[in-house]
Amino acid sequence: MANREVRLGTYTVTETSKPYMIAEIGINHNGDLQIAKQLLDAAFACGWNCAKFQKRTPDIAVPEAQKQVPRNTPWGTMPYIEYKKRIEFEKPEYDAIDAYCREKPLDWSASVWDLTSLEFLLQYDVPFIKLPSALNCNEELVKNACLSGKPIILSTGMSELEEVDQAIDWLEKYSNGDYIICHTNSCYPSPNDELNLRLIQTYKDRYNCLVGYSGHEDNLEPSVIAAVLGACIIERHVTIDHTMWGSDQKASLEVQAMAMLKKSIDSALETLGTGEKKLYASELKKRHELRGDK
Repeated sequence: MANREVRLGTYTVTETSKPYMIAEIGINHNGDLQIAKQLLDAAFACGWNCAKFQKRTPDIAVPEAQKQVPRNTPWGTMPYIEYKKRIEFEKPEYDAIDAYCREKPLDWSASVWDLTSLEFLLQYDVPFIKLPSALNCNEELVKNACLSGKPIILSTGMSELEEVDQAIDWLEKYSNGDYIICHTNSCYPSPNDELNLRLIQTYKDRYNCLVGYSGHEDNLEPSVIAAVLGACIIERHVTIDHTMWGSDQKASLEVQAMAMLKKSIDSALETLGTGEKKLYASELKKRHELRGDK
């Protein structure tokens, strides 16, 4: 059975905790460690909990039909497989990222796209394993991620409800209950009228588990609404500049927007209160003025 309290690093995620904020760097670093460090600095400065990357073994993760397709890149035209290898971080970069995050401190992890990448990531003391929407139908990857003993965060984009049911069955079968699923629309950027944020509550009712939100919209409001609706994780792609080269840049938050989103979520959650009717000190004075009582 899913646990209603999941420990991610030093942060305990519950139904009532503030959302665990994940800055999805993904591949927006374009293979440049210095850009990655700038985004790690931004996540830390803006008060986010975690930065996340994407780890692939290109020879395994890239579909055969796409490997030799020409791709125009800042480094010239090359086969798609060579481009994916060009921007993929390996052990020297992740060693540097791990050390850099420990100094701050800032949590970090990665989405894994194949079993080799999962094995690679487990060299590090990451707080969770992320399973992307594209792989939530891969039982072998879900199983091995669960058997690692790490908490699992699984995204549910591009999936029918029956496919999410299957992923939940696997999580229940192979994990110790430490998992969180994320509602997401996998289009970059996602149109507002296709975000369907009420699905967050649908998931809570259907699976009785913690539910987060991984947003790919190009504005802030839906992520704030998701937090108000009870999303225990908010994950957003982040970038130094929307005009940088790369497919994910336009659906990502620049640094100023990262700070604005964190502040907006904190402010929105502060307004919710407990639901218990009470008189606050600020009202007592006005009560005396208008009613004449004490």
